Amino acid sequence: MPAPAGKPRKVPRVLVLGGGTVGLYSARRLRRRLGRRDAAIVVVDPRPYMTYAPFLPETAAGSIDPRNVVAPHRRALKGVDVLQGHVTQIQHADRRVQITPIEGEPYWVTYDHLVVGLGSVARTLPIPGLAEQGIGFKNVEEAIAVRNHVLGRIDVAASTWDPELRRKMLTFVFVGGGFAGVEALGEVEDMARYAVRHYKQIEPEEMRFVLVEGSPRILPEVSEELGGYTLEQLRKRDIEIFLSTFLSSCVDGHIVLSNGVEFDAETLVWTAGVKANPVLQDSDLPLDKMGRVICNEYLQITAEDGRVVADAWAAGDCAAVPDLYNPGKFCPPNAQHALREGNHIGDNLALVLRSARPTPYKHRNVGAVASLGMYKGVAQMFGRIKVRGFLAWVLHRTYHVFAMPTFNRKLRIAAGWTGSVLLRREVVALGSLHDPRAEFRAASVPPKPKDQPAAPGAALPPQKAEKDSPAAKGDTPAA
Repeated sequence: MPAPAGKPRKVPRVLVLGGGTVGLYSARRLRRRLGRRDAAIVVVDPRPYMTYAPFLPETAAGSIDPRNVVAPHRRALKGVDVLQGHVTQIQHADRRVQITPIEGEPYWVTYDHLVVGLGSVARTLPIPGLAEQGIGFKNVEEAIAVRNHVLGRIDVAASTWDPELRRKMLTFVFVGGGFAGVEALGEVEDMARYAVRHYKQIEPEEMRFVLVEGSPRILPEVSEELGGYTLEQLRKRDIEIFLSTFLSSCVDGHIVLSNGVEFDAETLVWTAGVKANPVLQDSDLPLDKMGRVICNEYLQITAEDGRVVADAWAAGDCAAVPDLYNPGKFCPPNAQHALREGNHIGDNLALVLRSARPTPYKHRNVGAVASLGMYKGVAQMFGRIKVRGFLAWVLHRTYHVFAMPTFNRKLRIAAGWTGSVLLRREVVALGSLHDPRAEFRAASVPPKPKDQPAAPGAALPPQKAEKDSPAAKGDTPAA
């Protein structure tokens, strides 16, 4: 349907696509810089909250309440309009975007300025069985699913006596050796080892954790020294690691690796990279070979020849943002850059709306931190300082809790950590959360079949024929 021909706007409308880190921080910063009379800001996202992805591993391990790693848009975006729905088409030449709500027909929204912060989706491969067996690790729902699934398999295995079936239930495979995969594996393995202390039927040695990585090393974001240290620490925890190896098949839980190793597993967590949101392919915005929006150092969208696309900005995982401290390279798709890029778009857009010149985005990487479970971690600060063990774990928590938006969430996360220190970790599985109506459906009584009306000319049942006959009514047939 065509866009409605609305009245000319007195206040320019800024449409922010995506309510993740870039979308939330750019909208917040722009609202702080400009009042309601200066700009109307609209954020579009299918979810009513922003997920702070660096805390997903700790969410899967139960160290953080899932509700505390998300920032509700309605609370975090004061003075900003929020539309819940999927962006399905972008027609920047006409300054309009098609939005498909969770329920109802698609509609178009017009705008004056566009901010693209659609983020990324899991990068999957056409591997047999992956779609049926795999669990992603990109949002809080998937982190909860991983936690409940792992603890659920332990619960079921404790009452299963078939050794082959138990072995399959207690085998957990993680594909991808980047930050997401290594942190998820480290946190979940640490949680599972703690959980089996309460199961007399399961020996810790029965659990098998496997990491599959296609490159020759893990954690490419840090130095080879720290990557090697992490590899050594994981192997000390009896975690099997296959480097330069790919997943070939996982049909019905039968894992086949490219190096010829085969085994069965009921848990497969996929963390093998991300790709730019595919909706960008249905747009008239210039993209690079990886499907990312092309940007300049001011975070303005540009054509391949460098010409600026008017009134369009982009940042985050879906944008190719040049790294001014590393010429020829792009800013890595992590929360550290996304947060700062979002704020910088807000600043630059406010400058442009006030007829001032934007400033280039420059950020020198302050380092990388990774948690490997409770009291374990690695960190590389300012490219030179390497930290391991407990101190790295403290740095990880400290950095990310300060980066978490809203004071409310910072306080709740810190309080939860304090409670975990004073009290024991909770390791209960709530698997029924993923299908809460299953038990009700099983208990429901099916409706009784209704009597079907007899077809014309069909013989009546004997009882009914006898009841409705003239003799039964006391009548005598006519002579």
